[in-house]
Parts: sequence; C-alpha cells; structure tokens
Amino acid sequence: MGRDEAESFLLDAGARADDDFPLLDAAIACAIHEDPTRDPQGARDLGAAGVEHLARRLKQESAEEALAESMAGDLRLAGDLFTYEDPQNADIIAVAERRKGLPVALGVFYLHAARSCGLTVRGVDFPGHFLLRIETPEGPLALDPFSEGRVVLPSELTRRALHAGLTANVADRLDRLMAPVSDRAVLMRLQNNIFARASQMRDFGRAERSALRRALLDPGDHRPWLDVAAAREGQGALAGSLQALARATALDGGAALAARAQRERVRLQLN
Repeated sequence: MGRDEAESFLLDAGARADDDFPLLDAAIACAIHEDPTRDPQGARDLGAAGVEHLARRLKQESAEEALAESMAGDLRLAGDLFTYEDPQNADIIAVAERRKGLPVALGVFYLHAARSCGLTVRGVDFPGHFLLRIETPEGPLALDPFSEGRVVLPSELTRRALHAGLTANVADRLDRLMAPVSDRAVLMRLQNNIFARASQMRDFGRAERSALRRALLDPGDHRPWLDVAAAREGQGALAGSLQALARATALDGGAALAARAQRERVRLQLN
C-alpha cells in the first residue's frame, strides 16, 4: 500500500458509519500514509495475537483482567515513560515494533482485541490522558492502557480531572469523565496528537499530512482543513493554503469568519 492507496482507504473509512469503522486497519493506513516505505504486517500480526490471547484468557479470567493481562502481560504493550515525545509513540506500526507508545496508540490494540472478542470497550476522551471504558457486571470501569491496563479508581479519575484543569463540579461527574467516544474519535485524537507535536516542532509537512488524514476520516468536519491550511502556510505553500481554507468555508458556514480572516492574511503574503 502506497500513500495514494492509504488516502483511498481512509476516504472509504471516513464514509462508513461509526459502528462499522475499521479502527486498526485505518490506524495502519494512517501510519503508511505517513511513511509508505514500511511493512505493516507486524501491526496486523500484533492485532491478531491480541485477539488470540484475549479469547483464551476470557475462559478463566474477568473481562478487565483478561484484557490487561493479554495486552500488557502477553504482548508487553506499555507506555513510553522515558521518550514520551518521540513521534514513534503515535505511529501504530512503530508501536507494534517497539511495544510501547502513547495511551491512545496503545488503546487501538486494546479496542481491536476487545471488539473482536465481544467485549464492550470504548475509548474515553479524558482530558490530557486517553483512557478506556469497559462494561462489567458491576458497572463500567476505567482502564489505563499506558499503565498496563490497570483499573483507574473513581477517586483517581477526579484527581486527574482536577489536575487537568476541570472545575470541581465537573471533576466529580463520573458519567461525564467516562463518557465513551466512537472508534473514529479515537483515531482522530491520535492524529490530533501528531498534528500538535509536529506543529510545535515546526515540521509542517508532517503536520499537513496528519491534518489531511483527519479531513479524510471525518469528511463533514471543517476544522481539519483549517489545520491543513495553517500547515501549508508554514511551508510557504500559500495557494494550497487558500484552497484548504476554501474547503473549510464550504463545509461549515460557521467557520467562514475565521477562515476569511486567515485567508486574507495569506493573500497579503501572496501580494
């Protein structure tokens, strides 16, 4: 699969309903789109191994124990504590090779295995740190894929929420802190993470590619095109930036004002 094929796959994935979204395959396509020279088979093999180990453990362990032991114990997936900002931590193919990464990248493998084995596990768009929500007979539990899939107690969720800057009346609302999101939103968060880090490093080419992937994955959202425009402007591709701003405006009239101001700034540079 080359970059063009990856874009076609992501465009098709973006057109699917949330309950039919191919999370692992789409994440692999994102990684190939970033660097088409690599072999994605290792990531596919790791996904299949996760399903195999989890299916075996579920015969004798609780769902949350089986998921954590399969991913962190059997497959050795863990958070990268020492080189957290390494771009490889957000790349599914690299995560499969290194067996470490960011919480949301690790979460892709957790979600793939859980879904394949019939467990109800969803991503949680927790502020500052991605978590998982697993449904159990005793109620929902929060799991942290960065910390070997361990259960995060309600008191710790509140503490983390307060540390992230949420107000006390929000930090005490577990229903809001553990609100599940779609698999599409999980992959969008991963691409947002890549965009933010690439922009901070002024790697505008990488930033543009990650923003474009978001635009393909969620074709009705105007915001990725604003980021595409900003990344192209950073590279000096002003005509391409204007095209992206026009796409944002066409998708959402509410973005027209912000896009117009940005577009005028770019046009001034063209003159």
